[in-house]
Amino acid sequence: MLRKKSEQGADRAGQGRNGTPGRMTRLLSDVAGAAIDRRSFLKRSGLAATGLGLAGLPFSHVRKAQAASENSSGAVEMKTSVCTFCAVGCTVKAEVKGGVWIGQEPAFDSPINIGAHCAKGAAIRDETIGERRLKQPMKLVDGKWQAISWDDAINEIGDEMLKIRQESGPDSVYWLGSAKVSNEQGYLYRKFAAFWGSNNVDHQARICHSSTVAGVANTWGYGAMTNSFNDMHNSRGIITFGGNPAEAHPVSMMHILRAKERNNAPFIVVDPRFTRTAAHATEHVQPRPGTDIPVIWGILWHIFENGWEDKEFIRARVWGLDDVRKEIAKWTPEEVERVSGVPGSQLRRVARTLAQSKPVCLTWTLGMTQHTIGNNNTRAMPILQLALGNIGKSGGGTNIFRGHDNVQGCTDMGVLCDTLPAYYGLTEGAWKHWARVWGVSYDYLAGRFASRELMEAAGTPISRWYELVNMSKDEIDQPDNLRAMVFWGHSVNSLTRLPAQQDAFTKLDLLVIVDPYVPASALMGERKNGTYLLPAASQFETYGAVTASNRSIQWREKVVEPLFESRPDHTIMHLFAKKFGFADEMFKNIAVNGEEPLIEDITREINRGFWTIGYTGASPERLKEHMKYAHTFDKTTLRANGGPLDGEYYGLPWPVWGTPEMKHPGSPNLYDPSKPVAEGGLPFRARYGVNAPQDWGGANILAEGDEEGVSYTVGSEIRDGYPEFTMAMLIKLGWDRDLTSYERRMIEWVAGMHDAEPGKEEVGEASEQGERPSDYDTKVGGVNWKTDLSGGIQRVAIKHGCAPYGNAKARCVVWTFPDPIPIHREPLYTPRRDLVADYPTYPDTRRFRLPVKYASIQNQDHSREFPLVLSSGCLVEMEGGGAKSFANPWLAELQQDMFAQVNPRDANNANVQNGDMMMLESPEGGSIKVMARVTEAVAPGNIWIPYHFYGRFEGEDIAAKLPQGTGPYVVGESGNITLTYGYDSVTNIQENKVSICRIRAA
Repeated sequence: MLRKKSEQGADRAGQGRNGTPGRMTRLLSDVAGAAIDRRSFLKRSGLAATGLGLAGLPFSHVRKAQAASENSSGAVEMKTSVCTFCAVGCTVKAEVKGGVWIGQEPAFDSPINIGAHCAKGAAIRDETIGERRLKQPMKLVDGKWQAISWDDAINEIGDEMLKIRQESGPDSVYWLGSAKVSNEQGYLYRKFAAFWGSNNVDHQARICHSSTVAGVANTWGYGAMTNSFNDMHNSRGIITFGGNPAEAHPVSMMHILRAKERNNAPFIVVDPRFTRTAAHATEHVQPRPGTDIPVIWGILWHIFENGWEDKEFIRARVWGLDDVRKEIAKWTPEEVERVSGVPGSQLRRVARTLAQSKPVCLTWTLGMTQHTIGNNNTRAMPILQLALGNIGKSGGGTNIFRGHDNVQGCTDMGVLCDTLPAYYGLTEGAWKHWARVWGVSYDYLAGRFASRELMEAAGTPISRWYELVNMSKDEIDQPDNLRAMVFWGHSVNSLTRLPAQQDAFTKLDLLVIVDPYVPASALMGERKNGTYLLPAASQFETYGAVTASNRSIQWREKVVEPLFESRPDHTIMHLFAKKFGFADEMFKNIAVNGEEPLIEDITREINRGFWTIGYTGASPERLKEHMKYAHTFDKTTLRANGGPLDGEYYGLPWPVWGTPEMKHPGSPNLYDPSKPVAEGGLPFRARYGVNAPQDWGGANILAEGDEEGVSYTVGSEIRDGYPEFTMAMLIKLGWDRDLTSYERRMIEWVAGMHDAEPGKEEVGEASEQGERPSDYDTKVGGVNWKTDLSGGIQRVAIKHGCAPYGNAKARCVVWTFPDPIPIHREPLYTPRRDLVADYPTYPDTRRFRLPVKYASIQNQDHSREFPLVLSSGCLVEMEGGGAKSFANPWLAELQQDMFAQVNPRDANNANVQNGDMMMLESPEGGSIKVMARVTEAVAPGNIWIPYHFYGRFEGEDIAAKLPQGTGPYVVGESGNITLTYGYDSVTNIQENKVSICRIRAA
């Protein structure tokens, strides 16, 4: 395999190899002595505004479009797309000539990236034109790769899957989806799994932010970023927990640093490692890994001790904080320091800073989510913000940075094992809603599943798919073991416990990989036959919507037609649906042009069904207009200032309520009552009913008794708390008179009062108030804002100034979770055996069709043999499983060695020097050979590793197993070979951030 793009290699400190001038030095010498402003320099160099990780980039690829058109004949078209790496949502401008993508530039008009790109974004063109793409379908025959036609591939795969379905049931095929596809493709994938008849479907969100979604949604209503990157310009203080945006989301640092510099805002970073982000901090808090709850409660201990909490906000908008205060009271400065290592004096300083610097924005990423108590962490941080009164305010909120370009969108699309699209769940009512949207009967869908019980039961998350293969049949809660696995835009090396997964790969009857690049999944196990590689088109060879981390929905244009024999993901889904015999039912509302379903029709089906989270108003026409007029949006508020979209927010951040005709502007900051709902304001969501259970006092948890108007939105005609809107509620208020005749007729159809769905042309605008059956109110009363396909209930509620989902208090106690109040529990693998008795883990249990181990692992003491704490994370040059970034020569050149960060003390004890190769070994048996990077960025007793690398496995070079001409330029061992057992108690997100290991010289 190639290791370097050129002899110069990575350009470090302005100097190339052998003392020759580096690329950066040569660039600077070109402009030395000449007057040049920053904008001109950026345009000439392709540098991102944050200046992070950019040495050695393809500057010729990132240039102003005009330069190319001036020096060449023929027309150059400009296409607008969105970067396919992280979820910041940076716009990319592509130059296309004669159908060929010849160059790119960042979009200076984009209100999100404002002309900036990181290292990955600057090299994005190579995702499409890269030499190492999978160019044609292939299959493994007696250990050798052979080319195969698309027709033969679909038929052979389909025949084997239908055989497995007949013998073992639909749950014996796992449909692993992706965060790298458009909203339309993600939605279609979840719909596809439903028509196949299984909830064994999932995607990357499970292993990155599933605990965030669960924790945050169960605190105040929605499991998403509350504000935006741009809104941080208004922050007077920022605190980041377990995140390293300077590497993982570089352009987001531009917005953080703007607040820091413009507002003199303190920037507090809480992270066990001194990262590139921590280097920008005004205060770095360095706790022991896995002790986030003690740190958060330690901060709140000082806040309550000094009376720094926002008492009025808590009174009007928060329920259950008094119960949490009893737990916080246990975390005295002395106990926090004993458990976390953070001095009480530092946390008092942090608490005072937060109290004096409002509004404070709190951010986090995977350092807080990937734990056995990840859901505890993602509830504790919102509680901190609630206590300070920072939610629902510009400059405040909880900004949750997502790692893949469409992980927010595909999560919203329901590419998950425990819900249908738009978080409707898996109940009978949820299935009936989607049956109506899809135009099929509920009985038809139920007949596709092995049983109605399995239809309403969560499948197994991707974090644990391999156990469906490896465990005996009587240990799993489905008819048979998993026999076929589909990796669709997902690489296995981002999953933990890779040695255990090797066994599963070997046992599979069928392995199907759909991807533009060949990922690590193709290298796993001892397979000679039954593996297929299908070349998906890149996202620049198709088009559709993608949702950024801040909930803004952006529309990608197609840059070029699919290259080689690749096909768009939605086309491949249609081919499989035809093979399986359900294409006519699945695509009855979606036009198919030849083999390709029409993206706009899929978007409109999303608009028809996504009432819960308000994608209903984001039509393809509106989204295209937002991209066209991006220059009209303010770079801080995201609000259009004049122009045809005046008053709308960029990308229509959801919820964008009602139908597209309502022209709702989007909701820039969730739970902000200072605006009318019609203009983007919202209270907290009444998601948990009206009352708490008797075990927790039975109190009314609606936002009632708010005489000061803190909780309800401006213009609300109900100046108090209220439950979610139903037809019964409209009738009781007399507001049902505001429904049009079509809306009323649709509500009646949803309630089962009519056989046929009404068409808009069949009924007039005026609501019919004629004779009705005596039980009319009862029949229609249960139709609510989530199931009314007309949007009438939402429209009428908003007309009267109310949020369709009600007005409740945020709750600090989630009575349905294993820990209703977030508490600290020691990690399963911990060297601090003295703390296990005080803070034990959970008992072993069952979840997601499988047994889940907790105490049985923690009770085994490995700390003497494996004394070092092991954590993992991301690099600025790479993303995810690394399939496309390591196959990109510009990025591969920047990071050529898999490494581990080791404190000098631990390196000296192991007789390892900086740059030496060393062995890193796990208590579960995995071991990797890596380069030592000796640094005080990690505290003594801690090791940190990236996980992106692949091509080597426990010392063996296996990259040669890939088809010729594919694979990474740089190979290495994935850190997840050594990451151990551990899963969140609610979502089964994997434990990546705390394990134990040992090191020795190689």
